[in-house]
Amino acid sequence: MIADPARSPAVMAATGTCHHCGEALPAQPHMAALGGGTHAFCCHGCAAAAEWIASADLDGYYRLRSANAARVGEDLPDLAVWDRADVQAEHSRPVDGGREITLLTDGMRCAACAWLIDRALAREPGVIDCGANAVTGRIRIAWDPARTALSAPLRRLAMLGYRPYLAGSEAAERQRTRERRRWLLRLGIAGLGMLQAMMLAEALYLDFNSTMPVPTRDFFRWLTFLLCTPVVFYSGWPFLSGAMRELRERRLGMDVLIASSTLLAYFASLFETLRGGPHVWYDAAVMFVFLLLAARMLEQRARAVASAQVDALARARPAFATRERADGQREAVPLAALSVGDVACVAAGEAVPADGVLLGGDGDEAWFEEALLTGESEPVRKQPGEPVYAGTVCRERPARLRVTLTGTATRLSQLARLVEQAQAHRPALARLADRIGSRFVLALLPVALVVFAGWWHYQPERALEVTLALLVISCPCALSLSVPAALATAHGALARIGLLAVRADAMDTLARATDIVFDKTGTLSDGRPVLAATQVLDASLDAAAALDIAAALERDSGHPLAAAFTRGNAAALPATQVQAVPGRGVQGMVDGRHWRLGRADFAAAQPDDGALWLGDGQRAAARFVLEERARDDAAQALAALRAQGLRVHLASGDGEAAVRRMAAALGLDDAHARQSPEDKLALVRRLQAEGRVVAMVGDGLNDAPVLAGADVSIAMGEGASLAHRAADLVTTGGGLRRIPAAVTLARATQRIIRQNLAWATGYNLLALPLAAAGWVTPWLAALGMALSSLIVTLNALRLARLKTPTEAP
Repeated sequence: MIADPARSPAVMAATGTCHHCGEALPAQPHMAALGGGTHAFCCHGCAAAAEWIASADLDGYYRLRSANAARVGEDLPDLAVWDRADVQAEHSRPVDGGREITLLTDGMRCAACAWLIDRALAREPGVIDCGANAVTGRIRIAWDPARTALSAPLRRLAMLGYRPYLAGSEAAERQRTRERRRWLLRLGIAGLGMLQAMMLAEALYLDFNSTMPVPTRDFFRWLTFLLCTPVVFYSGWPFLSGAMRELRERRLGMDVLIASSTLLAYFASLFETLRGGPHVWYDAAVMFVFLLLAARMLEQRARAVASAQVDALARARPAFATRERADGQREAVPLAALSVGDVACVAAGEAVPADGVLLGGDGDEAWFEEALLTGESEPVRKQPGEPVYAGTVCRERPARLRVTLTGTATRLSQLARLVEQAQAHRPALARLADRIGSRFVLALLPVALVVFAGWWHYQPERALEVTLALLVISCPCALSLSVPAALATAHGALARIGLLAVRADAMDTLARATDIVFDKTGTLSDGRPVLAATQVLDASLDAAAALDIAAALERDSGHPLAAAFTRGNAAALPATQVQAVPGRGVQGMVDGRHWRLGRADFAAAQPDDGALWLGDGQRAAARFVLEERARDDAAQALAALRAQGLRVHLASGDGEAAVRRMAAALGLDDAHARQSPEDKLALVRRLQAEGRVVAMVGDGLNDAPVLAGADVSIAMGEGASLAHRAADLVTTGGGLRRIPAAVTLARATQRIIRQNLAWATGYNLLALPLAAAGWVTPWLAALGMALSSLIVTLNALRLARLKTPTEAP
């Protein structure tokens, strides 16, 4: 690894950054003498970590690393709970000499981190074995419980800045480990067999004048047969079993062609060995299996890297929770022991264990880092009574919350499921590539028969060799990989910018979008309307009573305007028979009287003036003037979308004046006010009738019909669940800059897919005549096929490094 000179100690000192983690130094940094020089640190924790690294003769880490370490902090987490028997029984497994556990950490940022972790843990008494993977962020530790508690090596990890988290289901982790080892064993056997078979085959090829004695030649052939057999039937089993499955399903796919080519080379060589024929092709069979295994493992690695967001979500879940008992004492409990209604205590720097509501005390307000869930780069300030989500990190000061959702019901778990579902989808383009591949195989078989017949007539001794090369070189592996490899990488990149695709063809349609329609309230606006003025029109009411009635009607509403009335009014009057009237307002019974809150014509039979009215449908009781602000990033997002060639429209159910103010602030020319759900859908239909491809962005219950009717739709993460179900993509937060970033990614994905398909098609069109003409040997055909698959996979991986013009917040 090449060291990064920009992160050298001299540069860090000159730029005022911590020698260990690279963060900005405080006014009075911690200083420590290490390695013959004095270095500055941001905190005592980073200084202690660097001192231990130097004392253990591991300071080569600082020369090797290509990314900064994670900040250690002043206070280490309490890891004693990891020593509990019930925790270890659930999350670890017995091995020879002790137990083994797999953990996640979010501080492992380069290969040097993995190097440091391996050597640091190896120095811990009682650690039997360990392994760190910088790509997946996973750490495997095997320890002897009779010699050390698990918390001891974990404390060393935390002291170096690698805080441990649970890696999820231990059974699933064991299955993944077994599967990975099985594939590596298959590849190892195939590689060893290929090398030996190629060495023996070369001895046979170099016998140009046939001077090798026949017994020696036959001995080499039988030895190659013995080497080839486990490669074909063990290493090649995934292809053989896949071919059997395809045949049972009465379809011809890539595995059928792979298996038939491999078995043809194997059994034809065996036949020639038995009868003493002039040629054998064992080397082609083993090379074919090895190269295909390597290509398929590379594809799986691409999928694993693209699925890193799922692991990131798993890392956000803390291993344990601190629960406050009725007597005021606190206890550490496994996450599964938390129940709705419990009071959870979160220390500064720790992750929130469950969804809940922030409680007062400990300084009342608290700050939470929500980057993983919402994409917000800066910590978010929360006041008592506001929601707090599992997986967010408490900053600055400790906090207490009342648990409202646990386990799979939390927002964190829902996002993890959305990511997994998005990566499992098979869009139309992928299905089309599969159908093309199947038909290609079907067409190739008669072509192979014709080529065999032609060569048998012209040069019988080469007929089988040429046909075998034709089948191998024309295998549509690259074609079958073209779409899945690109989509797997794209979904991972999409999740990282804060959008989750929940429909199969969302990326394809978004790439072709020509127009984008935005809702206003909660989408372009910040979703936090402020009550600017209250005018009471009923002599029997005062301003406070009017606000109480409005708060009662809006308390259970999912509309963003509800916050203007319910904020700071936790003791609202009870409301019954509450019913939302899409595009008009809400109505219900409060204190025995029927009330309506919404548009002037709906609530008070008055001309619409853009304000919110309270009444019984005939007479006005109060008039509320609300003010909204555009999101901080709305203007930048809309400018980026226009720069991408998209026409931007605004369609809102709010009054003319409010919509006109928002449109003017954001420079929108096409704005539509007082739009019912039917009106919004009609606008989308008009655009579609003009041949436009329409994307819709909304958040509320009223937006569900138009989200479903648009060509592609995006629901804001804070919106109604019905809107999420109707949408094609869901944002994980409120920032709008992720939308142009998603358009850029979708278009890049389409471009990569077209490149892959063009390459795969061109390769096959060129390879077929070359093989049919006898210019390609079987082993060269296997190499060409593998290189073609490698090219499309590496091309797809470019999406993971795509730089979007507008970074999501």
